[in-house]
Amino acid sequence: MSTTASQSTQVIRPARTLRGSVRLPGDKSISHRYAMLAGLAEGTTQISNFSTGADPHSSLACMAALGATVVKKDDGTIEVTGTAGSFRQPTVDLDCGNSGSTMRMLAGLIAPHPHTFTLIGDASLTRRPMERIRKPLAQMGATIDLTDGHAPMIVHGHPLKAISFDTPIPSAQVKTAVLFAGLQAEGTTSIKESVRTRDHSEHALRAFGAAIERTPETISIAGGQRLRAINATVPGDISSAAFFLCAALLFPDSQLVIDDLGMNPTRAALLDVLSGLGLKVKVLNIEEQHGEMIGTIQVNGPHNGAGGADISGALSAQLIDELPVIAAIAPYTRNGIRIRDAKELRIKESDRIALVAQNLRAMGAQVTEHEDGLDIPGNQTLHGGDIESGDDHRIAMAFSIAALRATGESAIHGAEAAQISFPEFYTLLDRFSER
Repeated sequence: MSTTASQSTQVIRPARTLRGSVRLPGDKSISHRYAMLAGLAEGTTQISNFSTGADPHSSLACMAALGATVVKKDDGTIEVTGTAGSFRQPTVDLDCGNSGSTMRMLAGLIAPHPHTFTLIGDASLTRRPMERIRKPLAQMGATIDLTDGHAPMIVHGHPLKAISFDTPIPSAQVKTAVLFAGLQAEGTTSIKESVRTRDHSEHALRAFGAAIERTPETISIAGGQRLRAINATVPGDISSAAFFLCAALLFPDSQLVIDDLGMNPTRAALLDVLSGLGLKVKVLNIEEQHGEMIGTIQVNGPHNGAGGADISGALSAQLIDELPVIAAIAPYTRNGIRIRDAKELRIKESDRIALVAQNLRAMGAQVTEHEDGLDIPGNQTLHGGDIESGDDHRIAMAFSIAALRATGESAIHGAEAAQISFPEFYTLLDRFSER
């Protein structure tokens, strides 16, 4: 594996197998939520194994701009001294970088505060839809200005009133924006989900001292609750692990051990799907911290190769971040992979459906693109190719995995996008790959 002089192209050589053990950087989703709630809470929160990706650090920077004190210690621990429930008027725009999680969830957190906030982001984030959070927050009494449904976003803070909200699309970010606003609103806010989304926000709110009620379909939070600082360790990121787990599927004699991995049931659908494809997964230990399940797993590749899968409905929503890498390895499965009900992929950091199809074809694969998914036949042989990341971290990493089984070298253009979520990715991939 080498980097060209442009510093943006990563050359991936085929591997013979994958072996090693690792403790991954902290989960992005949990890091965002701990950062934001620590910024609102009273006292000083200590966060160990905070994500090394750029996105959650955008959330930390926004907290600092809102009056929290953020200290990054030499041992990697993050200390956040919160504002005790009272954000100040920021003197700068709140720069969310590339992070849709930061912009959408932060809007709910700041909407009840009596200031004017301008949220900005990079070119990619400015293309992503924000109307989905403006609508429920407006129902609560917030005034939010958008440009054609997109950032920059101007939040004019007001006292908010509780609402009952039926989520029109499965989105943990929208749910979280409403929960964060509801925490500070008058009355009890309830949210009904037709498809259950990841529940990191509920666990994080409880960890910081908020009371939340949950029925099979509804989540309720009473307004006026105050948060208290915590000491927390962020579990390893299962979305980052997905790349190595999919790589392990490609080689019959692969073996990886992943320590302290987040195994939240609303995220562990990935392990179910990969087990169905043939990956042998052994849970070596598991424990609970602040409501989150953390475990060590050992995985081995299937002796007769990966099978096939049909991913649709609620499963597509649960796996939305992992679908690009599952699709990237689909040609190497025996029976292929069919993906549907994943139209949300078209409005991520890139149009991930189009880019997956384009890059698979660049490696010689057959693929059929649909508005909401892909059909990728199995038993294909891929050659190395020129891969365009579209400045999308998940595309860059997904096709680095596909390249491990191709014939010949592949060039991943725009590979630096991996910094957004997983700066250590290429170093670890090189360490695990045996050639």
